[in-house]
Amino acid sequence: MEQSTLETRLLSGELDGELTTLYGAERLEDARSRCAAVLSGFAKTFECLPEALFSAPGRTELGGNHTDHQHGRVLAAAVNLDILAAAAPNQSGMIRVQSEGYPLIVVDLKELTPKQGEENTSAALIRGVAARMAALGCPLQDAGLDAYIVSNVPGGSGLSSSAAFEVLIGTMLNALFWNGKSSAVEIAQIGQYAENVFFGKPCGLMDQTASSVGGVVAIDFADTACPVVESIALDLHAQGYALCILDSGAGHADLTGEYAAITDELKAVSRHFGKEVLREVPEADFLRDIGCSVTYFDRPKDCRIEGDAQVTAVVCDGERAAVDGVFLLRPTVAPTDLFPGLAVENGYVSVDRRMNTNLPGLFAAGDCTGGPLQVSKAVGEGLIAGQSAAAWAVAQSRT
Repeated sequence: MEQSTLETRLLSGELDGELTTLYGAERLEDARSRCAAVLSGFAKTFECLPEALFSAPGRTELGGNHTDHQHGRVLAAAVNLDILAAAAPNQSGMIRVQSEGYPLIVVDLKELTPKQGEENTSAALIRGVAARMAALGCPLQDAGLDAYIVSNVPGGSGLSSSAAFEVLIGTMLNALFWNGKSSAVEIAQIGQYAENVFFGKPCGLMDQTASSVGGVVAIDFADTACPVVESIALDLHAQGYALCILDSGAGHADLTGEYAAITDELKAVSRHFGKEVLREVPEADFLRDIGCSVTYFDRPKDCRIEGDAQVTAVVCDGERAAVDGVFLLRPTVAPTDLFPGLAVENGYVSVDRRMNTNLPGLFAAGDCTGGPLQVSKAVGEGLIAGQSAAAWAVAQSRT
């Protein structure tokens, strides 16, 4: 069989830029080997040449577990483990997917309704993605797809291998048959539909969105039909950090029922407060329900604190609440805004061993000086900074 254009581009280094973007320069050689293997696997399996390579990453949640299906906010990130595929149209009316080490999956594009007994299978996800895309207008009639897949996203590990698989299938169909009409968020929504309706798992939208959009993303699910997705420019390596994911050895591949129970429990809490989802329940209602006395001022325009020797009350827009103390919260201000000319490196204040900054009489300690971001480190630095500040003040008093 003749060498494919993709293989020629891979061997010539033409794909190195894209591979480096996906996997990093330190993993470029490994990425080339994986691509070569998937191209070879496709050719051997389907006895023809692939037209394109596709990748969909796993994801990890940085914050907001189980808040997506409650219309909340989440912070998630794609990881450097992915599902890699070589694919080409086949005009057979079938989607044929060969995952390395597994039996060939064949889905008939004329049968795009949920099949009894197919729940919790990859075939259900493929059928669900194709069904939703066809319903949205993707011309899959008389189409067909061959795909050879390799994956280093561990199944049932919490890295959302199923979401990555859904995104991969959707991305291939979108690129090869719909000229890329669907956005990354729409691909994610298609994957969620497949998992909810065909696979049988009542998941939210975080996993698919993180995989489809890539990078670090903040997602607000107030309107699940149109979630607000913001890409976060975060380079952990530049800050001297790495995100470490540990394998506990406890898989959750067979825990669909337990997962659904969490969703049901959260819905029950929402109903307790007369709401559909937890996003709609005011924080004050939670506090009152556990016995707290709460006075809630909703964005008051005029506030003052009363008291002479001690605080006695807070008055907002004419409403008075008796209190014993007041905590004032304010937005953080960058140290360089507080002290013009302050030296920083990689976003952290530069200090010497005595916590001196480059500005005479100014000392810094704790997280603002860099990692490790630990209480013990901050306490130690604070002690040194305090001693240095005291010594500096004494020296100044003698001049």
